[in-house]
Amino acid sequence: MEFRGSRNQVNKEPQHRINESIRAAQVRVVGENIEPGVYPLREALAMAEAAGMDLVEISPNAEPPVCRIIDYSKFLYQLKKKQKEIKAKSVKVVVKEIRFGPQTDDHDFNFKLKHAKEFLQEGAKVRAYVFFKGRSILFKDQGADLLSRFIAELEEYGKVEAAPKLEGKKMIVVLAPKK
Repeated sequence: MEFRGSRNQVNKEPQHRINESIRAAQVRVVGENIEPGVYPLREALAMAEAAGMDLVEISPNAEPPVCRIIDYSKFLYQLKKKQKEIKAKSVKVVVKEIRFGPQTDDHDFNFKLKHAKEFLQEGAKVRAYVFFKGRSILFKDQGADLLSRFIAELEEYGKVEAAPKLEGKKMIVVLAPKK
């Protein structure tokens, strides 16, 4: 295996066609300090060379393809910067889990309830479940009561996203924070 350029560019074609790799006969040229319009490929390449920059095919599916006269490395840098901004703005959803037993006491319930309120106020989702161990599966109604009480206590902090349902040995409810 042959390594050329940076580690990320190993045997990779460039993301965009540039200069002589553009195949269209005519291209729509845009850029700074350039009269936008449709030009023959040779003329567009001459304009780019005169400006000391590259002709980069931005929209290859357009008719005719849209090309920009810009320094290619600067163009790639701007693309990376935009993608980084988009990634930073995207919301990361955090899901916190709270586990109960079917016979959870009031003190333990209130302790876990306090944590659930904090999680919802921080903007995290809360996934609460009652885990039935062994024969405790017989107390499904106690688990359902516990979760309905949990939902009622957290009514002003979050809304139910998924109603309580039994999945195997767990009865699960998901709460999302109120905006």
